[in-house]
Amino acid sequence: MKATETGRFLLVLMACIVHAVTCSTSLGDQTDRLSLLEFKKAITIDPQQTLASWNDGTHVCNWEGVVCGKRGHHRVTDLDLGNRGLVGHISPWLGNLTFLKHMSLGTNRFSGEIPASLGRLHRLQTLFLSNNTLHGAIPTFQNCSKLEKLFLNHNNLTGEIPDDLPLGLQKLELRDNNLSGTIPSSLANVTTLVGFDCNDNGIEGNIPDAFAKLSGLQTLLASGNNLAGSFPRAILNLSTLVGLFLAGNRLSGEVPPDIGNSLRSLQTLAIDDNFFHGHIPSSLANASDLEQIDLSNNSFTGVVPTSIGKLRKLLLLNLELNKLEARNKQDWEFVYSLGNCSKLQILSVGANQLQGHVPTSLGNLSVELQALFLDYNQLSGGFPSGIVNLRSLMRLALAGNQFTGEVPEWLGTLNSLQMMALNSNSFTGFIPPSISNLSRLSYLYLDINKFEGHLPASIGNLQNLQTCNFSNNLIHGGVPKEMFGIPTITEMDLSVNNLSGQLTYEVGNAKALIYLSLSSNKLSGHIPNTIGSCENLQYIELQENSFRGSIPTTLGNISTLQALNLSHNNLTGSIPMSLSNLQYLEELDLSFNNISGEVPTKGIFSNVTAIRIDGNPGLCGGPLELHLLACRVMPINSSKQKNSMVQKVVIPLSCIVSLAIAITAMVVRRGKQKRNLISFPSFHSRFPKVSYNDLARATQGFSTSNLIGKGSYSSVYKGELFQGRVVVAIKVFRLETMGAQRSFIVECNALQSMRHRNLVPILTACSSIYSNGNDFKALVYKFMPQGDLHDLLYSTRCDGNTSTRSQITMAQRLSILVDVADALEYLHHSNQGTVVHCDLKPSNILLDDNMTAHVGDFGLARFKFNSAASSFADPVSTSAAIKGTIGYVAPESATGGAVSSAVDVYSFGIVLLEIFLRRRPTDDMFNGGLNIIKFVEMNFPDMIPRIIDPELLEEQHDSSQETSLAMKEKSLECLLSVLSIGLLCTKASSNERIRMQEVAARLHGIKKAYSSEN
Repeated sequence: MKATETGRFLLVLMACIVHAVTCSTSLGDQTDRLSLLEFKKAITIDPQQTLASWNDGTHVCNWEGVVCGKRGHHRVTDLDLGNRGLVGHISPWLGNLTFLKHMSLGTNRFSGEIPASLGRLHRLQTLFLSNNTLHGAIPTFQNCSKLEKLFLNHNNLTGEIPDDLPLGLQKLELRDNNLSGTIPSSLANVTTLVGFDCNDNGIEGNIPDAFAKLSGLQTLLASGNNLAGSFPRAILNLSTLVGLFLAGNRLSGEVPPDIGNSLRSLQTLAIDDNFFHGHIPSSLANASDLEQIDLSNNSFTGVVPTSIGKLRKLLLLNLELNKLEARNKQDWEFVYSLGNCSKLQILSVGANQLQGHVPTSLGNLSVELQALFLDYNQLSGGFPSGIVNLRSLMRLALAGNQFTGEVPEWLGTLNSLQMMALNSNSFTGFIPPSISNLSRLSYLYLDINKFEGHLPASIGNLQNLQTCNFSNNLIHGGVPKEMFGIPTITEMDLSVNNLSGQLTYEVGNAKALIYLSLSSNKLSGHIPNTIGSCENLQYIELQENSFRGSIPTTLGNISTLQALNLSHNNLTGSIPMSLSNLQYLEELDLSFNNISGEVPTKGIFSNVTAIRIDGNPGLCGGPLELHLLACRVMPINSSKQKNSMVQKVVIPLSCIVSLAIAITAMVVRRGKQKRNLISFPSFHSRFPKVSYNDLARATQGFSTSNLIGKGSYSSVYKGELFQGRVVVAIKVFRLETMGAQRSFIVECNALQSMRHRNLVPILTACSSIYSNGNDFKALVYKFMPQGDLHDLLYSTRCDGNTSTRSQITMAQRLSILVDVADALEYLHHSNQGTVVHCDLKPSNILLDDNMTAHVGDFGLARFKFNSAASSFADPVSTSAAIKGTIGYVAPESATGGAVSSAVDVYSFGIVLLEIFLRRRPTDDMFNGGLNIIKFVEMNFPDMIPRIIDPELLEEQHDSSQETSLAMKEKSLECLLSVLSIGLLCTKASSNERIRMQEVAARLHGIKKAYSSEN
């Protein structure tokens, strides 16, 4: 303390020695004041100027956030500084506030350890330190005999749960830390305990048997840990239990059949993502207060018990991804019984083994039902008629079944629908025009059916539609111009139909369109020049039609274009030079047309593996690797000579042979394509269907020599498909692993809805069987030759007797970051709804030949389908545990908790810091409370040159020492700007992090400035 303050304190102390009684209060006041000033000194950042009033001019009891007692003393009793953005350490001087009853420092950025001195506060009743970055072990609070609430969740605490907690404790929250060990049996001695939350840690073992003594326990949350063994029997003694959360563990065996008899007060039961098997206990009906039941992603068998319909308060029932059966009318009785659940809002029985017709009793379900998932079963018969009564439905999924017949006209009366997935069935007849009445519809999947007739022009009335997929049907007639007037449309797939006529010039009105596929139809006429006005288009697929005329030069205006396929048409004229200016164009197929003239040599044309121009005998020139004839200059004044020259052009025999083969293949393909469809899931027809045998051959029997990666649910192999013409990455799912089936379906649904140049391109999917009869599921991706970012950062190569890491320039690192930021900005802000990746890390960032970064692996992705929705889900799961990778997971990410795009922002910030430090966030040096974020903060800005990858500052060399120094200073300035973004992304509170739109904009500016200076 200052000398004047010390002197004043000593004078008070001396006076109090003489007048002990009268001065005791003054001495206490001074102790509290000095202790709080020491606390203030430990604060390094106070963005809201909360502590500005903490000065000599104001009495301590009037300081912001401070409350004093009013009965005979003015000692500090409450300290409330929650959610103030404070940065610093918690000063041990707070242990001198001996009259303190309530302390709230939550939702700040306090780091360091929890001071052991807080354990001296014997009057303390509540302590809130949640949502900070505190590390180290939890200190003892044994002497805090009056402590009732201890909230330490969302920090970085390590070690074990203390075994000497105060015996009067009522609520203990430890969620989302890095705690290990087991739950101590001694916790059962705290018989006053009402709520215990240790979600999302690394706790092992099981719930102790001693917990049977906790007769007043109401909530038990232990999801997202490593608990193992059978269902904990001690829980059955907890008759007061209201919420039981054990999701995302490794628990197995059967759920006790008497669970509902024992836990009659239960309101929420979440035991999803475990290994439970056996039947669903009928006794659950006796827990009459149940509101939410989530048993998804286990191995439950048998039928759904009809007794479940007795739960009149039920809001959510999630039984997806199990092995439940329904084969006859009796098995389907559970649907009839659920008609008694008048409050039911979400019902999912997707991805089970339900068979036969859906009973009409489906129409007796609650009028409040908002989501119904019957997808990926073995259901048959006509469109379930009972759905007509479900007027509040927002999400309807019937995909992946065997439904037949026509889609009823009354479907248009369900005017709350936002997502409808009827794909991968055998529906016939016309697409009902009444669908145009669904004004809130954003996602419409009707692909892989047998629809015929015309596309209703009234679809243009769907002014909120973002994705429509009508591919792989029998639809004929023209493409309604009204569809291109939908302002929100981003993806339109009408491929593999019988559409005819000309493509309307109104196509240019679709300003938001990202993906357009009209391939494998009978469209004719010219490709409208107005298509160049679709400024966001990334994928254009017009192949296998009868388009004629020249290729529009306006295609060169679409700066975002990534793939263009105009093959197998009747196009003439030359290749527009404007195509060579498209910097993001990665795939160009102009093969089998009547194009002539010189092939450009710049842009994508310089990469001969990225273009297809065969079947155009009039082409010449171009890169030498194409082996085309040199172009000849024609005399402009002699048409006779010009014709003579054309007649003398020699067409190599190989071209004639390949043309004949291609024409034959095209005829065969056109004859078969209506029945040779991808059955599951719904993907675009960019590649033909592939079977298990095709993929086995492509990978030499899935040999280890072709293995290029392994994940939690899958293995990735390099392979060559289509007679070795296409190199691919094949992701084979290990379906015996819990969660793999869900991961496959989530990734399928995610990738079919997203198109961006910085996302890994999905080519097709395979759902088949192994030779032994077991299920086989795989996704086929475009192969990324440069591997992933993790390998780029850390793999070494041998050079003689030394091993060196790959050289990565500053420009390359900036470019990778910009690519990833652009991808996340698209997912969060520009896509259909909002997509949260949930597992961003270097191994999920893949690099192509040009070192362009692509984000992949969407197996844990979560979705919010519209801006009005309050929570996230995935396309087939109503509640799935959010997991990620240690070191990259945001502090607030917890099983069953709220998910936001800020989760990805945090992970991006970690990746950013890792790229420039070239240190993993799990590096051995990060221990004892030190993490990569704190490491950068401690050294920012002056000491940054000492902690970054030394290669970055050694990069600049020049003959002039002065010039070299200036370039290094500019590089350092760039580094500081980038790292400051990383620190903004990794703030502990999700509300304080910047959005990806701002991140991407800032990084683009930094990259541009750096490029101009170098």
